[in-house]
Amino acid sequence: MATLAPTAADADPVAGAPAVRLSGIRRAFGDVVAVDGVDLDIPAGEFFTMLGPSGSGKTTTLRVIAGFERPDAGSVELQGVDVTRVAPSQRAVNTVFQDYALFPHMTVAENVEYGLRVKGMSRKDRRSRAEAMLEKVRLPGLGKRKPVQLSGGQRQRVALARAIVNGPPVLLLDEPLGALDLKLRQEMQIFLKALQRDLGITFVYVTHDQEEALTMSDRLAVFNEGRIEQVGAPADVYEHPQTEFVAGFVGVSNVLERGSRRFTIRPEKIRMSDDGAGPGEPGTVREVVYVGMVTRYVVDLDDGGQLVVVRQNLETSSQDALAERGKKVRLSWRPEHTYEIGVDKEEGT
Repeated sequence: MATLAPTAADADPVAGAPAVRLSGIRRAFGDVVAVDGVDLDIPAGEFFTMLGPSGSGKTTTLRVIAGFERPDAGSVELQGVDVTRVAPSQRAVNTVFQDYALFPHMTVAENVEYGLRVKGMSRKDRRSRAEAMLEKVRLPGLGKRKPVQLSGGQRQRVALARAIVNGPPVLLLDEPLGALDLKLRQEMQIFLKALQRDLGITFVYVTHDQEEALTMSDRLAVFNEGRIEQVGAPADVYEHPQTEFVAGFVGVSNVLERGSRRFTIRPEKIRMSDDGAGPGEPGTVREVVYVGMVTRYVVDLDDGGQLVVVRQNLETSSQDALAERGKKVRLSWRPEHTYEIGVDKEEGT
């Protein structure tokens, strides 16, 4: 009697292998290349973010990891096992979407239990597991409610509980906070990072929001036009952008030209003083934007070009800040706060 050969989904994880490995991933839709030669290793237990504008390829890459999109070229490994041709339901990942995708006719507890029920777990065991997950996402006692009776933030946490109740080694999150208001989104950023540390599993997070990426990530990849422009820790990507795109997309950055060489410097690293007060680039404040905690100044340099400067409003009112418009100033910065872009790493800076 013939027996079926084991599939990649049946293979055991490889000790020490990355939680996710992408090798040469390419995915096109007709003439549009959404992902173009992406290579990426994500270690186990890392909070990893794929950051980029709309159309940059980050969501398609996430869908390739999940199995919802099959790459035209390249391979996908989860824990050292090639799953490129494995169905989404057979992959050791779960996905949380922006729209929550909860079953409206089920209670909160039934939503969380759903995956356990599909696996054949007893009613008693799955109820106990669901209650534990609801405790973990700070929703104790809400199991009997329907999703419509919950706030947006609560529904998002139910979706998280449902995704982690099976104990997946990798959790994929596709813009999960996009529908929330600013204050709740900031609260959920802190919650998600704490949850990931508590669970110890790998989070792969997609967002176009730079603050989210910088706040939560252990490492992040900046996507642009289907390719990865830079991978690194948030501070490294912010302080030392390797390309002009990264410098402009991750926060705000000034680009300085010195002959054929180009440098970036962040607005908060520039010191603005009265004209004549020491060395620096002379200029005139053209625009002042007061935004509460900080004020942003646009300064036209006497030698041409402009720089953006940011100051904390430690003792400054909006009236004080706006009075600076038209003022002659000097701008200075420390050499180590500039970073050359467009240079091969092996060449140095």
